[in-house]
Amino acid sequence: MRNPETIQAKFLMVLSIPFAMILFPACAEAHLNSTGLGPFYDGLAHFLLSPEDFIPVLALALLAGQRGAAYGRRVLFILPAAWLLGGFIGLAGTATGGTALACISFLLLGGLLAADAKVSLQALTGLSALVGVFHGYLNGTGMGPPRDALLVLLGLVFPVFVLVAIAAAFVVGLRQQWARIAVRVVGSWIVASGLLLLGWAARSGLITK
Repeated sequence: MRNPETIQAKFLMVLSIPFAMILFPACAEAHLNSTGLGPFYDGLAHFLLSPEDFIPVLALALLAGQRGAAYGRRVLFILPAAWLLGGFIGLAGTATGGTALACISFLLLGGLLAADAKVSLQALTGLSALVGVFHGYLNGTGMGPPRDALLVLLGLVFPVFVLVAIAAAFVVGLRQQWARIAVRVVGSWIVASGLLLLGWAARSGLITK
């Protein structure tokens, strides 16, 4: 039989990987980078390599999992749909203050997760729509010519759907108290990452742009 402390350590180690990414922020690009595999994979790769998108989605999925299966199913469909809508809106817009608002996503979602906040289903639905439209809009403004926009956006929302499905279902299935506490610890890490990102953006002058 495995030692629970060993399982806990491995669990925390796996969850710490995305947050290690935020410690090494890269320069923001005006457009999505090309993978050479086509627009769908360009969008998919952009999401997976963008902590400012990946981590808020993970936080929202874990928060939904804390509240139960019905919450997870709601976020599973609302978040990708709102992301897609925001992306189309962003094609005709320009991003201003995106970095500062991305920091707010970290702080808000991480704080709710760390507090194990008893949010209502309606509130989580609205929050999912807001996060999806906002981050989708920022992605849309960086796509350049809209010729392949639909495929790029589908490439973006596909991993959003998969990540929410896996993360929310994982938390819903947790029964051990230490494991649920570990999820809350992840929320505190997200808040800390948001503060680091905010400090880095302020030092780099991105918040005033």
